[in-house]
Amino acid sequence: MARKIGSRYTAHQILGRGSVGTVWLGEGPDGPVAIKLLREDLASDQELVGRFVQERTALLGLDHPHVVTVRDLVVDGNDLALVMDLVRGTDLRTRLDRERRLAPEAAVAIVADVADGLAAAHAEGVVHRDVKPENILLDMEGPLGPGGAHPALLTDFGVAKLIDSPRRTRATKIIGTPDYLAPEMVEGLPPRASVDIYALATVLYELLAGFTPFGGGHPGAVLRRHVTETVVPLPGIPEELWQLLVQCLAKAPASRLRASELAARLREQLPSLAGLPPLDVDEPYAEQGEPGAAPEDEPEPEEPRERVRRGAVPLVRGSAPDSNRDTHTSMRVPAPDELAGGALGTARAPRAAGAPRPGSARHRSAARRRRIGIGAAAAVLVAAAGVGTWAATTGDDADATPQDTKNSAPESP
Repeated sequence: MARKIGSRYTAHQILGRGSVGTVWLGEGPDGPVAIKLLREDLASDQELVGRFVQERTALLGLDHPHVVTVRDLVVDGNDLALVMDLVRGTDLRTRLDRERRLAPEAAVAIVADVADGLAAAHAEGVVHRDVKPENILLDMEGPLGPGGAHPALLTDFGVAKLIDSPRRTRATKIIGTPDYLAPEMVEGLPPRASVDIYALATVLYELLAGFTPFGGGHPGAVLRRHVTETVVPLPGIPEELWQLLVQCLAKAPASRLRASELAARLREQLPSLAGLPPLDVDEPYAEQGEPGAAPEDEPEPEEPRERVRRGAVPLVRGSAPDSNRDTHTSMRVPAPDELAGGALGTARAPRAAGAPRPGSARHRSAARRRRIGIGAAAAVLVAAAGVGTWAATTGDDADATPQDTKNSAPESP
């Protein structure tokens, strides 16, 4: 059913839903558009409407081939909407759901496109604040790039900033998607351009591995890992690409590359990645004792079970895990003692494909077999040593004279 959005646009069909609002396929004076209609409770917030109007110039000024252009901002009664270019394609989350992970060349080409878009936005003083696969669109009508990658465009610029008003969050809330939040945001510091670099590096890790480096389990555990854990290497990843990832996932914002530098470095590596297959690694499971961990006595199935994707964690109860999972939802900033609750150290290492899950029945069984094998080997060695000692002793006694035997006895005190 069509509905009017302001005086110039008509929304015809719902393309997707999220925690902030609904995206519609619409029509404007210049042809088809995408219309992001914010929730009614947000539209009724006068402070947010004021910020919406204030951000108009900055959002309309972003013009880059790898940024979805915002054409208009509509404030009309209970309607608050962003009118954007319509991209004929899908989002990156949908592709990940279908393929689980990408070949390194395609993954790097997509992320380089997004880094170019971020560089243009950062040059205008605009920070995205919610870079993730759901907000990266793939233009299926554009020319194929390295690794057969479709051109990538970053969308939803400004939405996180609009929702994150001082009255709404104060200094005790954070807004975003846990898997992609930079450590400084978890600690309550104001977001700067470097938070987008951290999130984009997390996306690249996810494209290569099929899971995020610190995700899994309760959102609070995810936030703590961003602050306390370091990422471990992915088996099979080229060393130069890995070092680039490590630098952009640094805990200190100043250690990360700028968006333009990241884009250039990624494109430099594309020739060396040509033809490399997707990585063959298994996702690490939550550690025992963490929310979301598998029960300790859960048997390891002989046949591969259906995997539950561990992408961004929805923050709204009952939300559907689709390509528009909840995003701009506020959470309480963890206290320092909560962030320090986990041991400082390295994040759980991805398992080699087919390796048993730590703590599982198959893992414990393998450990028992190793212990039995080691114990049996030790028993054989002890027995062999005893036989050798007996043989050496009896051999000496056979050759000894009575005097020799007498002289071998301890002297009387």
